[in-house]
Amino acid sequence: MIYLDHPATSWPKPPEVIRAIVEFLEVTGGNPGRSGHSLSVAAGRTVYETREALARFFNAPDPLRIILTHNATHALNIALQGILKPGDVVVTTGIEHNSVMRPLRALEKLGINLQVVPCDMTGAIDMESYHCALDLKPRLVVLTHASNVVGRIMPIDRLAMLAHEVGALVLVDAAQTGGVVPIDVQAMSIDLLAFTGHKGLQGPPGTGGLVIGTSVASGDIEPFIYGGTGSNSATEEQPAILPDKLEGGTLNGPGIAGLGAAIKWIEDRGIYAIKAHHEELINLLVSGLADVPGVTVYGPQPGEDRAPLVSFTVKDKKVSDVGLRLDRDFGILCRVGLHCAPAAHRTLGTFPEGTVRFGVGPMTTRDEIEQALSAVARIAQE
Repeated sequence: MIYLDHPATSWPKPPEVIRAIVEFLEVTGGNPGRSGHSLSVAAGRTVYETREALARFFNAPDPLRIILTHNATHALNIALQGILKPGDVVVTTGIEHNSVMRPLRALEKLGINLQVVPCDMTGAIDMESYHCALDLKPRLVVLTHASNVVGRIMPIDRLAMLAHEVGALVLVDAAQTGGVVPIDVQAMSIDLLAFTGHKGLQGPPGTGGLVIGTSVASGDIEPFIYGGTGSNSATEEQPAILPDKLEGGTLNGPGIAGLGAAIKWIEDRGIYAIKAHHEELINLLVSGLADVPGVTVYGPQPGEDRAPLVSFTVKDKKVSDVGLRLDRDFGILCRVGLHCAPAAHRTLGTFPEGTVRFGVGPMTTRDEIEQALSAVARIAQE
């Protein structure tokens, strides 16, 4: 089996991650922040240590400004639905995932003014249109760090600087880049960073978070979910302090333990070493696919900065048929279709069928890439 579906979820997980989850379930077991007994205290310690690890990893200003969530979609909804009000102008791009576009379309019906900036077929943003959108003085600019369809990495620091010049906050969707490329929220001038734990961060499903910079006060964002926090229990109002204000309900203790172990696993190997490994393999994939007659490759060219994924189509072949053949006949697992990003596929001209997407991970080998290229070549020539 060759697993090339890392943009959907990383697999296999590092053994250290699995051990941390099992240890939490078998040994720690308590509900963090809900009781004063030893197991609850131990669970709370595990949660805080993971906050510290995430703050260090993303260079966040304060571990207590790491809001722990179920995934990036949850984190994005906390930010979008907690900050935006009717009449606010919001700027985003034409290659966003539905985890951004669906809440924004719902909020558009409630009165926000949504401006979608077009991108070209490689995923690069149209800077002239971006400047025009910023002239509307948006409350928020929402940007994917890397497209989950073409892998294009956005110049976040430059785009954020321009947004801040007109007084906008910047929310970055790092679902495809957390654990894949270095992210420094302070150096990159990111006000809010949404991330998931189960992709590049190598953590378990059901984990993620929202990094909130000091430019966003607690009063600037309303809770998405209200409920128990273990703090201020005498009042029926949601606490005003972070992270409690935005973390109603019991946290995913086992998942958070696994996420903490995943961060350590990445730090031990080095984010730059992982990035270099990804770049070697994805450049081999992109150039190899481009050499196959009948194959069209989408996104940045070999050597350009991109997330470790590539989308392609095969002439006269349905993407669903290509995916089925890869799985059934070659044991190659990937994702085909629209990848929950119809806006991106409209930009590429691949809507409504979509593309075949390969993605690599830290454990992917060069031999696996060569086998995948050989399989695509065989399918294309039939």
